[in-house]
Formats: sequence, C-alpha cells, structure tokens
Amino acid sequence: MIRLFKVKEQQKEAAGSDGKPSVKKQSAGELRLHKDISELNLPKACKMSFPNGKDDLMNFEVTVKPDEGYYKSGKFTFTFQISAIYPHEAPKVKCRTKVYHPNIDLEGNVCLNILREDWKPVLNINTIIYGLYHLFTEPNHEDPLNADAAAVLRDNPKLFETNVRKAMTGGYVGNTHFSKCL
Repeated sequence: MIRLFKVKEQQKEAAGSDGKPSVKKQSAGELRLHKDISELNLPKACKMSFPNGKDDLMNFEVTVKPDEGYYKSGKFTFTFQISAIYPHEAPKVKCRTKVYHPNIDLEGNVCLNILREDWKPVLNINTIIYGLYHLFTEPNHEDPLNADAAAVLRDNPKLFETNVRKAMTGGYVGNTHFSKCL
C-alpha cells in the first residue's frame, strides 16, 4: 500500500511549473495491477516477464513449466492484457504455445472459469497464474475448449498421455502439427 502512495507523490513532484503533470497519470487499473505485481507469490514453475519493458505493466507474459503431470517439463507462454478498468474486468489471457490440451484450444484461448463467469474484483493476477498452472497439473475434460482432447482424456488417459508427448516433442496429433515445447 505504501508503494501506491509513493507513486502519487512522484506524480505530484513531477508536475511542471504550470501545475500540470508532465508524467502520465496512472489509471485505477494500473495502480491495482502494480499492487498485484508487488505482492506476487509465483509457483516456482512460473516466471513473469515484460517484453515491452517495465513501463508497460498492462501487457506481460507468464511462462509455465509444469514439474508434474502430463505436461511435465513443457514450456508454455501466456500473454496477459490488462484493461484500464481492471480489476472490474478480467484480464485477457492467451496461450502463445500451441498445445494439445482439453482446456486450451489451438488458437490459444483458455477455458478457465475465473477468466469468465467467475471473475470477481477481489481476484488478482496471482490467482490467475495459479489457475493456469493447475490446468497443466489437472486438465479438466468436463469444461473443454478442445473437445477432441477432452474426449481422449476422459475415455483413454494412456492415449491422451501419448498425444501430449507427441505434441510436446514437435510431432503431429491427428492432422495438427505442434512445435516442440520441451
């Protein structure tokens, strides 16, 4: 909380002689995101980066490297786009890594309830990252975006495991080619 007050003080100090701020005033969403990032407690299998530099906190990437389950040792990158009205609107999250997964489609859309109907302003970036990590340790065939992968997981877990390995090593599953992500 103290850091938030410090940001406001810096904005006041940066005001020019005409009293107008010479720096961009932060939106409520940016202030909340700054707080969320400063309080992050990421799982050891997750890393956050800012490809546009630290000045653009509203767009960042999270890399998940599961250390257990079907996707163990894989590397999956997600982009986060945060709106100015965050936390009243959930972040937009896309998977940049093409993955054979029941809850992530081939275009990178993610099926995670807290990014849709269960989003509430009390949730934060940390919650979403843990949710993404959980998708890799416990994929859910009951709420699929990729119905084919979900059916295989439900009906034949051994075949699902084989398909995941094929996809992660840069092979084909059906007619779909996946790039290596190990």
